Amino acid sequence: MSPAFGKCYDPTGTQWGIPTYPWRLAPDGMATRRQLRVRGLRPGGQPVAAQLMRQARRRKAGVLVAYLYRIDLAKPVRPMTSAKWRALAAAMTARRTCPQCRTDAGHVIPGSLGTCVPCTYPEEQRAA
Repeated sequence: MSPAFGKCYDPTGTQWGIPTYPWRLAPDGMATRRQLRVRGLRPGGQPVAAQLMRQARRRKAGVLVAYLYRIDLAKPVRPMTSAKWRALAAAMTARRTCPQCRTDAGHVIPGSLGTCVPCTYPEEQRAA
């Protein structure tokens, strides 16, 4: 067993406080938030049941962690209501609207620019 694998394998939870498994070796009946979402489920307030861990050199802590939840305790995802759909549409419209000229850019305006391309580079637009 490699040292990295041994550090990440703690099914009793004595070292890390909760059961810990190496990356991609989760036990049956457990899933991450994303895996639950693919199945149309959400954690539903349940506590973290276990964690997956692997070494990551680029992380400050040196490890990458993913939390696992029990599938049998997961609840179905709440459906979108009409009010949520309206709020989402309003937020997306705001992201597409230029704050300077108040026109719809047709795409999400990059945060690095802050305004639509014609407002950001007016001299280049005149030349073309």
